[in-house]
Amino acid sequence: MTPGDPEKDINHSPESVDQDVDVVAPEVPSAHLDDNYELYKSGKDITVDPAEITRVLRKIDLRIVPVLFVTYMLQYLDKNSINFSSVYGLQKGTHLVGQDYSWLGSIFYFGYLAFQFPSGYFLQRLPIGKFLSIATVAWGIVLITTPACVNFGGIAANRFILGALEATVNPGFVLIMSMWYTSAEQPLRLEIYYCTNGIATMFGGLIGYAVGHITTGLPQWEYVFLIFGSISIAWGIVSLLVLPDLPSTAKFLTPHERVIAVNRVAANRQGVKNHHFQRYQAIQTAKDPKTWILFVMAVGAQVPNSALTSFASIIVASFGFDTLGTQYLQIPGGAVQFLALIIGGWVCTKWPRNTRCATMLIANTICILGAGLLVGLPDGNKWGKLVGLWLCYFQGLGFSLSLTMVSSNVAGYTKKQLTGAVLFTGYCVGNIIGPQTFITKEAPGYHSAYIAMLVGYSVKLGMVVVLYIYMYRINKSRDAQHAARGDLSEEEEKEAIEKGMLDMTELDNPGFRYIL
Repeated sequence: MTPGDPEKDINHSPESVDQDVDVVAPEVPSAHLDDNYELYKSGKDITVDPAEITRVLRKIDLRIVPVLFVTYMLQYLDKNSINFSSVYGLQKGTHLVGQDYSWLGSIFYFGYLAFQFPSGYFLQRLPIGKFLSIATVAWGIVLITTPACVNFGGIAANRFILGALEATVNPGFVLIMSMWYTSAEQPLRLEIYYCTNGIATMFGGLIGYAVGHITTGLPQWEYVFLIFGSISIAWGIVSLLVLPDLPSTAKFLTPHERVIAVNRVAANRQGVKNHHFQRYQAIQTAKDPKTWILFVMAVGAQVPNSALTSFASIIVASFGFDTLGTQYLQIPGGAVQFLALIIGGWVCTKWPRNTRCATMLIANTICILGAGLLVGLPDGNKWGKLVGLWLCYFQGLGFSLSLTMVSSNVAGYTKKQLTGAVLFTGYCVGNIIGPQTFITKEAPGYHSAYIAMLVGYSVKLGMVVVLYIYMYRINKSRDAQHAARGDLSEEEEKEAIEKGMLDMTELDNPGFRYIL
């Protein structure tokens, strides 16, 4: 990069940025300006009553959170529809043998993996609300075609396409969190939509239980896909109508409220959204240790995931419970996950400083205990093993909080979406490995799978500790640089915010601090 390169001048020499934003902005190439920069600039000096800020936040919550809540619940139900249908003849209806069912769990994540980076690029370049809504309609259509699959090849292709379409949801929602909410507000909102994993487990169990009482018409397993797919199509159309793309263009806000919405998020020192792809940020993403710590964390967290999703019904049945029991005995696990997510999100929002990594450590320790029970208890202790399985549902809390490490602790929009893509690549790798640990010849004990769960949770625990130490040391180093004059001055605070709106990364912005 030459000395005259604007990326170097702006992003690698932060001290050169003039503190007077009206002087700086005209000199900045448009590719570095946030998509909401003009609105931010017009309102940067206005004084807003705190009550008005609270009112705008309430309006944002009422519009954004319900859409994320329902969409996330549907994507969880849809990708796990094979779990609910597995006890109603899915394997027989699609002529699956041996490890075929295990491969269906993995193949979904091959599709998810293949489209992770393309999805991230499109989420940056295209209107995010419309893109996510159209993807919801599309995967609903794919799901209702599943009953047409009569062999492994057909349903494998179906699962691959479903995974490719659902690859937009998790990274897209992480970006939406960073576009609409301050760092302190993000954990509770993220957990509100992420807790639908628990609700979906309960709701899906109830639907599975109801499907078990259908005795006429189509084979029972087909109803699961038709019901879930139809709901997703209808909801995708609703989402297309109500989910906004940007705070600066949100029709549900008045022009003055849009200014407030943008300036609230600008205080994160990360900007809101920039649709220009920055090559230097891609390079920095690859060199940043956080990227690969989050990758390993995701792999470790997701290796056990298939036990709580695709294989949950089969595992409960292996403990000695009947077919209907495999459905309603998943409900307590969903309740555990729901309560853990809501309580964990509330704690991290109520006390936003230095609680996220600690909460992840607690959740992961409980998961290790649950996996230990699955490994160590004798096969005849079915209730003890069932309790161990329920404890493993705490894993949702640990993984979801790792997503806030992207939404709150990564700046520069290209870097944020690429870091999210790397994290979800690890998510895919873990979910591809997980189903293969369920070896057919080990049924009903699945000892290898339970050991893999224990190892995965232990790896995740270690990576949380490493991430905390890394971010803590950087915060301390930056604090030491300002120790002579105490806290950041008002001018330095404004400069840090301005650099965020100029799409500067957290590593290049000395005024940025990690949330631990």
